[in-house]
Amino acid sequence: MKQGSVIPEDFLLNNETAKKLFNDYARDLPIVDYHNHLPPQEIAENKKFVNLTEIWLKGDHYKWRGMRALGVDEDLITGAASDEDKFMTWAKIVPATVRNPLFHWTHMELKDPFGINSYLNADSGAEIYAHCNELLQQDGFSTQGLLTHYKVKMVGTTDDPCDDLKYHKQIGESSFATKVKPSFRPDKALLIDKTGQFKAYMKQLSSVSGIEITDIESLLAALRSRVDFFAAHNCSISDHGLSALPAVYSLTDAEKREFAAFLKSPDGVFSNPDAFAGYVLTELCKVYNELGWVQQFHLGALRNNNLGMFNKLGPDTGFDSIGDFKHAERLSGFFGNLSLTDELTKTIIYNLNPADNEMFAAMIGNFGGGGMKGKMQYGSGWWFLDQKEGIERQLNALSNMGMVSNFVGMLTDSRSFLSYSRHEYFRRILCNMFGAEMENGQLPDDEKWIGKIVSDICYYNAEAYFNLG
Repeated sequence: MKQGSVIPEDFLLNNETAKKLFNDYARDLPIVDYHNHLPPQEIAENKKFVNLTEIWLKGDHYKWRGMRALGVDEDLITGAASDEDKFMTWAKIVPATVRNPLFHWTHMELKDPFGINSYLNADSGAEIYAHCNELLQQDGFSTQGLLTHYKVKMVGTTDDPCDDLKYHKQIGESSFATKVKPSFRPDKALLIDKTGQFKAYMKQLSSVSGIEITDIESLLAALRSRVDFFAAHNCSISDHGLSALPAVYSLTDAEKREFAAFLKSPDGVFSNPDAFAGYVLTELCKVYNELGWVQQFHLGALRNNNLGMFNKLGPDTGFDSIGDFKHAERLSGFFGNLSLTDELTKTIIYNLNPADNEMFAAMIGNFGGGGMKGKMQYGSGWWFLDQKEGIERQLNALSNMGMVSNFVGMLTDSRSFLSYSRHEYFRRILCNMFGAEMENGQLPDDEKWIGKIVSDICYYNAEAYFNLG
C-alpha cells in the first residue's frame, strides 16, 4: 500500500532527549494492562476477526459518539447496515475528527499492527479495508497473536462475581504466555436502588454461590464465597464503577431488618441505598485487604443520559458523560473509616472530571505509608481524559501533589484488541514531558537517572504493584 508519514517515528516527541528516552527506555517494554474490558472467551478461543469492522468498530462507543456528532445515521453505527458500509462510513468521516483523540488513535492503530501509515478517508477506505481484512486471517492477528505482538504481559479483565471464569481457567491451562487475570466487579450487588435488577441479581448470586440470600449476613457470605472462588482462579484485583463513593458505611439494626423484609417483598424500595452500598462495599474492602488484593475505584461517570437511546440500545453505547459529583469528603470518609482498623489495601482511584485532578492526587497522600511504596495510586487519565491533554494534566497533578515516580502507568480500559497503541501514545507523551524538562534545566540532565523513572512508570512499577515478577 502507498505509505505516508501520518504517524512519524518522532510523533509527539518534540525534543532530542524525549526521543532518546522513548527509544531506549520505553518503546520496547512489556505492557501490564491491569484494567480492560476484553472478552476472555475471545482470548481463550484465540479468535480471528472476520473483518476490520468487527475488531475495530463494533462495541467502540468512542467512535460511535464521533459518528453521531458528524450526522451519521444510527443504522450505519449500531444498526443493520453491512460491515463494509459501516467501515466506509467511518473512513469518510475520519478527516473531520481532527483534534479529537480519535484521529491519532485511528492512525496509530492502522500503523501498528497493520503497517499502514497513510490517511484513512473516503479515497483510501476500500483499499485499507481489503488490506486489513486479509491480514486479519493470519495467525499473528488472532486475539492471542495481537496480545503477543504488543508484548502484553498481563491482561486484567472485568468480571461479574457470578462469572464461572471458565475461559480464564482455559487460558491458564494453555501454553499462552500472557497472564489473563479476572477482576472482581461487584457493582450489581451494590445498586439496590435499581430494585427489579437488584432482586434478580440476588437470585442469580444465590444460585451461583449456593447460599440463599435472605438477609445482609447471607449476602456478605455469598459475596465472600465468590471472592474466594475468584482468588482460586488467580484473581488479585477488584474494580468498582461508581458515581461517587458512599458517604455512610454502616447499617442500623432496623435497616438490616428492613433489608431482609425488602428481599421478601415483591415490590417496595430500600430506604437508604447509600448506607447499604457503603456497608457492603466496606465489608468487601476488608476482605480485599485480608487477601492482599488491589482495589480500584472508577469514579465520576454520569451514565445513560440519552434515555431514548438507552431504551433502544442499552448501556455502554456512547451516551455517558463527565459528572460533577462531590468526591472529597466521600473519599476521605470512606478511606478514613477503613484506616481506623488498618484495613485499607492497595488502592487506585480514577477521576473523570478534570476539575478534580488536584484533589484526587492530594487525597492519596493521606493514606499512604506502612512501609509500602506507592500503596495509594492516582490512576491514569481514563475515558474522556485518556487524550494528550488529559494525560498531561493527570501526570502534572500527580507530580505536584505526590510522587509520579511511583505511578503504575497506563491502561486501555477498552473492549478492542487494537487499543494497545494507547500505551505507546502514553509513553510518547510521558517521554516528551520529561525530555522537555531535562532540556530546559527543570530535571537533571542524566539519562540513566530519568530513564529509570520513565521505565518504572511504563512497566516496572505495575509489575511490582501487581506482583507479576
